[in-house]
Amino acid sequence: MTNAAVAISVRHVAKSFGETQVLTDVSFDIAQGEVFTLLGENGAGKTTLISILSTLTAPDSGQVSVGGFDVSREPDSVREIISLNSQSTTLDEEFSGYDNLALIARLHGVRKPEADIERLSARLNLSDFLKRKVSTYSGGMRRRLDVAMSLIGNPSIIMLDEPTTGVDPRNRLEIWDIIREIRDSGITVLLTTQYLDEADKLSDHIAFLHEGRIALYGTPEEVKATSRQDYNVRIGQNDVTHARQALNDASISVEDVEPVESDLETVFFAVTEKEDKKKQEVSQ
Repeated sequence: MTNAAVAISVRHVAKSFGETQVLTDVSFDIAQGEVFTLLGENGAGKTTLISILSTLTAPDSGQVSVGGFDVSREPDSVREIISLNSQSTTLDEEFSGYDNLALIARLHGVRKPEADIERLSARLNLSDFLKRKVSTYSGGMRRRLDVAMSLIGNPSIIMLDEPTTGVDPRNRLEIWDIIREIRDSGITVLLTTQYLDEADKLSDHIAFLHEGRIALYGTPEEVKATSRQDYNVRIGQNDVTHARQALNDASISVEDVEPVESDLETVFFAVTEKEDKKKQEVSQ
């Protein structure tokens, strides 16, 4: 963690639904003005954690502050400074894109939202569609409108829950650029995504959430370095020589051998497999 101010602090958070333990002793900090990405399989606890951070769900134990406000004691103050973009859109199908944006602006107390709507719709390539009903929008257009709605009211912290799901590759890259612009403007971004390349390209820090616990944390470079050190098989020069010889004996020519950098997909599977193995060993 850098010396930047802490925007979100999570300490020893636990949450259960009935007998199902969803989060177990989760702790991390998110610095002001960074993109922090939560990665994890479905059911790992990402959505529950975001619900706690956005005051929609109360933790069973632990302390959580967002923008310096305690989510349990000061939920109204938290809601004033955050914006939540959830997986399930909250768009009104019978409203136009403009009317959806204007409604959110009024809820945020923005009296004259026209300039903001014009700026955001232009940046997200929605200007030509603002007068159309949302029911006529494609999946990608809906996600872009969702992101635009998240930026109304100038929140200091934005939570984007899989913002590029259903978006075509071109618009996905444009949303990446927008997320970078949001971060560069000083806004804190909490991101969840199923696209590991997205996390690699956008994140300042990443946390791997596995079965309710933080299994690995760091910058993309740090977690990939950890993968090389802790999870991957090390291949020495003798191994390469023997492999070359075996291929030559099989009449398979080898022109060159180059090391391949670890990516987050490699890390993701390595971490989850190691954590599952540890769990099995403990239960035996």
